[in-house]
Amino acid sequence: MDSRRTVSIIGTGSYVPEKVLTNKDLESIVDTTDEWIYSRTGMRERHIAAADQATSDLGAAAAKKALADAGIGADELDLVIVATLSPDMFFPSTACFVQEKIGAKNAFCFDLGAACSGFLYALDNAKNQIACGAIDTALVIGSEKMSTFIDWEDRGTCILFGDGAGAAVLRAGGEGRGVMQSAMGSDGSLANLLWTPGGGSRNPISQDVLDNKQQYLQMQGREVFKHAVIRMTESVLQALEKNGLEADDIGCFIPHQANIRIIDAISKRLGVGDRMYVNVDKYANTSSAALAIALDEATKDGTIQKGDLVVLTVFGGGFTWGASVLEWGK
Repeated sequence: MDSRRTVSIIGTGSYVPEKVLTNKDLESIVDTTDEWIYSRTGMRERHIAAADQATSDLGAAAAKKALADAGIGADELDLVIVATLSPDMFFPSTACFVQEKIGAKNAFCFDLGAACSGFLYALDNAKNQIACGAIDTALVIGSEKMSTFIDWEDRGTCILFGDGAGAAVLRAGGEGRGVMQSAMGSDGSLANLLWTPGGGSRNPISQDVLDNKQQYLQMQGREVFKHAVIRMTESVLQALEKNGLEADDIGCFIPHQANIRIIDAISKRLGVGDRMYVNVDKYANTSSAALAIALDEATKDGTIQKGDLVVLTVFGGGFTWGASVLEWGK
């Protein structure tokens, strides 16, 4: 067990844009149907940000809710991390824009890139900085405007994603064990199975990149599915072992909300039944925001109660994956 000081989540918040894009709406955009989408993904609708909303706007809205839930001011934050793969721009970091929007004048800020795994990676990073005594209070945000780099003519990907943000405030102390040990992993050899190949230093924006639609997300769905199920299951078992726990000890499992079939497969492998939290039907895959939104909803709707042990698990491009255990103390 971690011998350093306890770190607890003292507040959560989430935000999704007002516009809702249903499966029925998508029927007029690409060759698909509501039944086809729902039966294969579990998704019914997703939220789409307005043209004048950036990732930092979504993140700031979620952050303000998390701070209110925690009962603290933004000036009490020592650190702000934004996990995102859709930043406002290459630089400055989206975290710096969020800092300005919420008034976190005393915090140092940076972005973290781990695709859909980003929120959990950021949570673990912030937890460790607090646990070792470097800081006392941190704000971790997962925020995405996925709609900006989705090819809306590609029915294999455009149906899967939505926009949104979630946030959590971490602080030293609290009741129980707080955020416990995690298990993380990556495999860069599989990067080309889920990526956006154009727009960076490897393939800068050019007419050729645009003509070949390399500025959009590209995915080999079947391969991603297979690796996601294996890696999330493995990481959950590893995190449980690190913390001296069994699956039966856990009150709620919150997986990355990418696809109901992935979630069901993990649930069967772990034998957790209805303890697997699902909201992919309402938001689709919001990448790094998905876990954060689900955690906020599960704590607000009463699924997670004080003293419950919770497992968070993720999988994303890179490939990246991981799982973490926490004891809910609010």
